[in-house]
Amino acid sequence: MEFLSDYGLFLAKVATFVVAVVIVIVLGAAAVQRNRGEGDDEGELTVRRLNEKYRKLREAIESRMLSPDQRKVWKKARQKAEKAARKARKGKAEGDEEKRSRTFVIDFDGDIRASDTETLRKSVTAVLAVADPEKDEVVIRLESGGGLVHAYGLAAAQLDRIRSKGIRLTACVDKVAASGGYMMACVADRIVASPFAVLGSIGVVAQLPNFHRVLKKHDVDYEILTAGEHKRTLTIFGENTEKGRRKFLDDLEDTHHLFKDYVSERRPELDIDKVSNGDIWFGTRALEVKLIDEVKTSDEYLIDACDRSEVVSVGFQRKRSLPEKLGLATSAALEHTVWRLLSTFRNQNLQ
Repeated sequence: MEFLSDYGLFLAKVATFVVAVVIVIVLGAAAVQRNRGEGDDEGELTVRRLNEKYRKLREAIESRMLSPDQRKVWKKARQKAEKAARKARKGKAEGDEEKRSRTFVIDFDGDIRASDTETLRKSVTAVLAVADPEKDEVVIRLESGGGLVHAYGLAAAQLDRIRSKGIRLTACVDKVAASGGYMMACVADRIVASPFAVLGSIGVVAQLPNFHRVLKKHDVDYEILTAGEHKRTLTIFGENTEKGRRKFLDDLEDTHHLFKDYVSERRPELDIDKVSNGDIWFGTRALEVKLIDEVKTSDEYLIDACDRSEVVSVGFQRKRSLPEKLGLATSAALEHTVWRLLSTFRNQNLQ
């Protein structure tokens, strides 16, 4: 027992020391981060050639399907072809070679606040600086179930910048582009979605709890002082009135009309009254009601694009500070632990 007591005390000291060291490191890193200035938040431009990515995948599979002797012959033939291609390019005078069209790929992964809008803004700005309206195309790989109206309105406006420059825009949806997500997708000249992607939800929703009766039961008064008839309509703690409720509903209806008008302008072939009831459609059904133009995954679309153009993925990656990395690592570890515990509990119940 004495041994266990001493061992437990030793572990407690070690744990305390480790925690203290981590706190010092985090505080120090935070201080360094604050002193770096605003410029570091811009992030680093990332550019990847997807043609090369798909080519390597294809060649890897081709080589592994051959016997050792066949692989040697195949490698020699490929090296000879590459050498001839380099020699041909070198032999051409500068400007003689016709410029190949390019397909710029931008990713948007939306949450309720459309937090990825800042990265989208920078990516669009970078692409517009070099894109040729006569030849080039922009593909937005879009995933979002929607969120705040003003946030997704700004995100959609970033895509409108591409259309306004006369550059062809295609939206690819593999999983979901609903509500605010569809507001963004409808900006595109063409929408491509996978067979079971979720599209639509052209509607507006708002909900909030009200604790007025709870406060009243405990003799707690809550006062709201406003200047302006409609400064506050519905509240969480105050007593809501029918007049305020009607005004709130009027605002929702007005927002819905703006949403419908926005979609109608960009997809005039839609029967907007039929698809603007807040319902959703899966990919194949969405094609029937003209919410999309083609059923196809983004992988299929981009692989086909590699045959006709240079496909380039464009994005911005911000370097995370040490506190952020530690926070993400801790969060991931906790999530993994909780998931393991839940899985163990579930398995025990199933036995």
